[in-house]
Amino acid sequence: MLRWLRAFVLPEAACVSEEDRFAYQVLFRDLDHNGDGVVDIVELKEGLTHWSSSFGMSSEKKILGAADTNADSKLNFEEFVQYLQDHEIKMKLAFQSLDKNHNGLIEASEVVLAVKALGIDISEAQAKAIVKSMDSDDSMTLDWDEWKYYFLLHPATNISQIIHFWKRSTMVDIGESLSIPDEFTKQEKQTGIWWKRLVAAGIASAVARTFTAPFDRLKVMMQVHSLQTRRMRLISVFQQLVKEGGILSLWRGNGMNIFKIAPETAVKIGSYEQYKKWLSFDDAHVGIMERFIAGSLAGATAQTVIYPMEVVKTRLTIGKTGEYSGVIDCCKKLFIKEGVQTFFKGYVPNMLGIVPYVGLDLAVYELLKNYWLERYAQTSVNPGIMILLVCSTLSHTCGQLASFPLHLLRTRMQAEALVDKETIPMTELIYKIYNKEGKAGFFRGFTPNILKVIPAIGIGCVAHEIVKLLFGI
Repeated sequence: MLRWLRAFVLPEAACVSEEDRFAYQVLFRDLDHNGDGVVDIVELKEGLTHWSSSFGMSSEKKILGAADTNADSKLNFEEFVQYLQDHEIKMKLAFQSLDKNHNGLIEASEVVLAVKALGIDISEAQAKAIVKSMDSDDSMTLDWDEWKYYFLLHPATNISQIIHFWKRSTMVDIGESLSIPDEFTKQEKQTGIWWKRLVAAGIASAVARTFTAPFDRLKVMMQVHSLQTRRMRLISVFQQLVKEGGILSLWRGNGMNIFKIAPETAVKIGSYEQYKKWLSFDDAHVGIMERFIAGSLAGATAQTVIYPMEVVKTRLTIGKTGEYSGVIDCCKKLFIKEGVQTFFKGYVPNMLGIVPYVGLDLAVYELLKNYWLERYAQTSVNPGIMILLVCSTLSHTCGQLASFPLHLLRTRMQAEALVDKETIPMTELIYKIYNKEGKAGFFRGFTPNILKVIPAIGIGCVAHEIVKLLFGI
């Protein structure tokens, strides 16, 4: 029913305030299902679902939080009207920022420029598909009325949030991610909201890593003790780990895995922004290639800074019960027995694994994004949370598949003092694995790693949305 309201909400002639108020009243009555004179969050959610498919998770909560001035968790008509009037002002500013030539129309070329400013490259055809999804008169341009109608009840407050549909969020790190960091808009940097997003992503990453830590330990154990575990089923390896150290031993090494989130994220984000400035020269137009190079360099920088933590995490993960009393004890014993060089074992294959991971992860995501935009953007510019989850999962999986042999070499070299009792060069280790285990030896532990990806991304995204609501972002 909400669709036909366009005739009232957006009349062709100029509207006087009484007509606007009448249109809002019709819309309010349609949202107020039980006719009690107020709209609660359930009614608002149902109304948004029928209005358009362009709403993200918790849109109704954002609208209610912004409009509910008397804090009674409901919207009366006056609150509803005030919210729509305030929101219209914000949407007018967003429209004007997109309308670069100030002709009162948004064209596909202007969409390309606006999206590119946020680090996303799309073709003219894809931009036309986005415009078409909001264009009601088949003019292939958007006037103010069409724009206003489409975002009438959308909780976005500025142009960057509107374009954010396909601005990929890779801030939630599930543990083995070397993805290109998320972008921060100029407004986010100026208002200070960027640090809230970082903290929210850090908490979500910690939750995701903790929930999937048993799979991570299983993967490392299979990589290090590949000959002993290659004929064992996954459940049998789990049972052996529990038998050796109890159920809590499945989370061994997770403390260090969580502890390194903060320094790794800080270095990666900071260096990524700096590398982008150096590569783009004017810091205005950053294309796919610049993002790929900057992301690779940022990943290498962050990994270099926190690499000793990676070694300690691996040793704690494969350690036996009672071998180490904690992180500090582990560091002391490694330093005394093996020297400072042990904290950088496996560094070379770890660095070599960054380029294929970042490159394939970015390429697959861009391929999936382009496929969706070209075929399904006619009805909505928002792919929805499920499509984004599928795209992220597939791109992460492809990236890990390409870099997994190098990550296996890294893990084996980090633990070689316990397994081989001697230092083995990387080339010799490759030869040894191939002779004893064949090609499959380079993918030992890949199954539990993949089993970890789907729940980790799902849990991380849910946790991220919850923490963002708590932080008011």
